[in-house]
Amino acid sequence: MSASLPAGLGTKLRQLITRLDGDVQQLYGEMNAPFRPRFYPVVRLLLLKPQTVNSIAAQVGVSQPAITQTLGEMRKIGLIAAKPGSDRRKQIIHLTRKGESVAEKLQPVWNATHRAAAGLYADLAARLGEIVDQALAALDERPFKERIRIQLSTKKS
Repeated sequence: MSASLPAGLGTKLRQLITRLDGDVQQLYGEMNAPFRPRFYPVVRLLLLKPQTVNSIAAQVGVSQPAITQTLGEMRKIGLIAAKPGSDRRKQIIHLTRKGESVAEKLQPVWNATHRAAAGLYADLAARLGEIVDQALAALDERPFKERIRIQLSTKKS
């Protein structure tokens, strides 16, 4: 009989995201809303003003290919469209009428989600968002691969 191994940090974080996003996705489904949690930060930006792909990627804090993939999904279901920018290579992404309508329909869910997250934070011994921000800042200072290399050079397993 073998003992189960404890989950690593990455696995635990993926489990957390899966549970949070999964529950939000269920609510979207119950509302028949063609929406995914990963669309939320993009829509929030586009509600402010049309944006370029690079601008969206920078503000959301993900890679340009990741945003391009998300935008492709959003375009397929009619939430966004693109128009040419001043440079032919740069398109300006904007919400369609359908995208605006879905955002209006989901606004109460988003407000409730923020309140529920605050309630979750209150149930925790530490502020999860602040801890994640601290972890990201620490990884900016010393990437995880560098930390692993240090451990490989100082401790033999």
